[in-house]
Amino acid sequence: MKYKNRVRSRISNLKDSKNPDLRKNVLCGAITPEQIAVMTSEEMASNELKEIRKAMTKEAIREHQMAKTGGTQTDLFTCGKCKKKNCTYTQVQTRSSDEPMTTFVVCNDAGVTVPFC
Repeated sequence: MKYKNRVRSRISNLKDSKNPDLRKNVLCGAITPEQIAVMTSEEMASNELKEIRKAMTKEAIREHQMAKTGGTQTDLFTCGKCKKKNCTYTQVQTRSSDEPMTTFVVCNDAGVTVPFC
């Protein structure tokens, strides 16, 4: 079954009217049959689709990153790496609303981030 799915994927990508470069590269020999047999869907995608996926990935990363600035300075936590008490903590709701908030402690010297549930 896996073989059939891979063949269907190759045929679909080669027939795609929005991806003429792949078809042209296969027909002129720039991409060998051996290469197309092992290519991933990312490698076969059109340049337009690659740009869309790249933009979506950047946006998803940006949305899920915690801000580096902010938080509350504290000396209640000791860094496990540098053993100093120069830390900042931030509380974020990472799970459902009926669960407690997760506290992220960042060592300002070592840059280590430790989550506490």
